[in-house]
Amino acid sequence: MIRYVKNSNIDTDKWDDCIRHSFNGIVYAYAWYLDIVHENWDALIEDDYERVMPLPVSRKFGISYIFQPFFVQQLGVFSKRILTPEIVQTFIKTIPLKFKLVDINLNSFNSVDRKLYDASPNKNFVLDLINTYQVLSKKYANNTQRNLKKSLQSNLSLVKGIKPESLIQLFKDNKGKTLGKWRENEYMRLNRLMYMAIYKGRGIVYGVFSEHNQICAGAFFLKSHNRLIFLFSATNQLAKETAAMTYLIDSVIREFSPGKLVLDFEGSNDKNLARFYSGFGAKEVEYLRLKRNTLNSIVHSFYKMSLLLKKQ
Repeated sequence: MIRYVKNSNIDTDKWDDCIRHSFNGIVYAYAWYLDIVHENWDALIEDDYERVMPLPVSRKFGISYIFQPFFVQQLGVFSKRILTPEIVQTFIKTIPLKFKLVDINLNSFNSVDRKLYDASPNKNFVLDLINTYQVLSKKYANNTQRNLKKSLQSNLSLVKGIKPESLIQLFKDNKGKTLGKWRENEYMRLNRLMYMAIYKGRGIVYGVFSEHNQICAGAFFLKSHNRLIFLFSATNQLAKETAAMTYLIDSVIREFSPGKLVLDFEGSNDKNLARFYSGFGAKEVEYLRLKRNTLNSIVHSFYKMSLLLKKQ
């Protein structure tokens, strides 16, 4: 039996045990992770936590809705046992109708009948690190190899374990200036998330420094369920000129290969990013974005306008 459970009634020990032992478990779905990225999340739970589905619920302008949180690529249904499209669809049908808007990403092991649901494909890129670095690096695209050569000639150095604040500040000073939707509370949430992941042995922060010892690139990785997830990164103009991010990712591949980990690039639908990730030999994997909208057209138009005004 699948039941809707409010956050205060979720047994987080049983929840995390389910995520830990699910064949499709992922770090985003741990209770501690969800607590940081989306406070007071609810859930659908089958029997004694045999299968679970996190629901990042919110309420705004009198409307209850479910949206994908920042810093979470995939959620959906997680299971200790076999998981069929029919079971996934049963979970989706169980999402209470009081949530007038649903816009979430399922995980790559969740499939549904697209004739029955508004489900659109998203792209992820992953690289299996089971082979040696020598084997993996030979599969780099020509452009990736050229950029790597450029980075090696630039006398860059990689430092493991830099402070999360250094990475966040690098982002704020560069890409962050162009992102109006990023507010200070998002940066604070990311900082807390990185520190908690590091505390739990799940997070790694790298920085790339120039020959003059100036940070020019950095990245934060999550390590869980045999996956190394490229969650967040930052670069400046010098990094672009020296191909510092290519140097960083190549260094990570060198560090963790050969091994049982899969390097998860976390996207992307953006053609340029997709080309960059696939340049390391990464393969495309699809996951679905699920939408449900039961608002009438007038209320929906007002709701969208209100959200736009809120962001200004």
